[in-house]
Amino acid sequence: MEVLCVGDLFLSSDRFHGAVEKELGDDPGPVREVSWTGEGARSAEDQHHLQQVMEQDGPEAVPMPEEIIEAVGGAEVITVHFAPIPEAVLAAGPNLKAVVVARAGFENVNVEVASKKGIAIVNLVGRNAAAVAEQAMALMLVETRDIARADRGIRIGGWPKEFPQVPYDLYGCTVGLIGFGQVARQLAPRLSGFTVKLLVYDPYVDAATIESHGGEKVEEMERIFRESDFVSLHARLTDETRNFIGKEHFEMMKPTAYFINNARSRMVHYEDLYEALKVGRIAGAALDVHDDEPLPEDSPWLELENVTLTPHIAGTTTSTWENSVRMVAEAVKEYAETGHAMNTVNAESLEKS
Repeated sequence: MEVLCVGDLFLSSDRFHGAVEKELGDDPGPVREVSWTGEGARSAEDQHHLQQVMEQDGPEAVPMPEEIIEAVGGAEVITVHFAPIPEAVLAAGPNLKAVVVARAGFENVNVEVASKKGIAIVNLVGRNAAAVAEQAMALMLVETRDIARADRGIRIGGWPKEFPQVPYDLYGCTVGLIGFGQVARQLAPRLSGFTVKLLVYDPYVDAATIESHGGEKVEEMERIFRESDFVSLHARLTDETRNFIGKEHFEMMKPTAYFINNARSRMVHYEDLYEALKVGRIAGAALDVHDDEPLPEDSPWLELENVTLTPHIAGTTTSTWENSVRMVAEAVKEYAETGHAMNTVNAESLEKS
């Protein structure tokens, strides 16, 4: 099986290459490499920005990756991380059977065109779940204990001990999770050590599964906002969840409660969250994801004292990168041996074609 490994400035092609060859054994077939370095993608910041564009508007909305189009050739499988796989890339591969994306999100691939061409799109589930879960917990503690604010105060010559809100313990609090996928299932046992009351809203997960992780399934998302001391968002960005959290939800929250988001910004009306924080309607927020990344120098978010900001790094750990290339290689091997892969996101469309 001929494999094309498409690298970027976050996950290089040679890491894919080595993992695929290791997984496929003595006779892996041709494994080639290409790096995404075309127009507008020559720095890590550029590539991250283009990934944001694709998250919003798809792979056809960014400059054509000519270097990838030229490299496709006879590849049967493409492995990719952030690089765009638009219609032109899919059309360039007459032998192409599958695209394996080293992330849970696959916004950088034109799935509609792939489905029409009978090309399977395979994603990874849980590759960075532990890392994202641990950062969610860290953000809860950092925000309620004013750790980032205290650090900033000391660095400018102060010794701050008074903050916008009175800090309180995570122990014994009520934590509400919106979405109960791989990240939330990693977070639940980590929270258990704090003896929290865990409320979970996810209409697609049964009560028994949630209860097995120590949580209580709630039928209405509004209850999460009314009762929780910490609301932590862990849903996937879909048409259903885009901007599904807004002003009415923040108005339901306790004035002492915190909102945590290290999932996707576009599930939340951030203008409404900003206003709730600005007037002190809620105690604070901690955000790893933002509508504009990086935040501009004049961003109003930088003026708020009751928010902790991190630069979209929740899933960026050594274990995440190791898991990514290993799981991609496992998916390639599964496809080579069986003609399909477990996490094929367009499986239903392929069956109909």
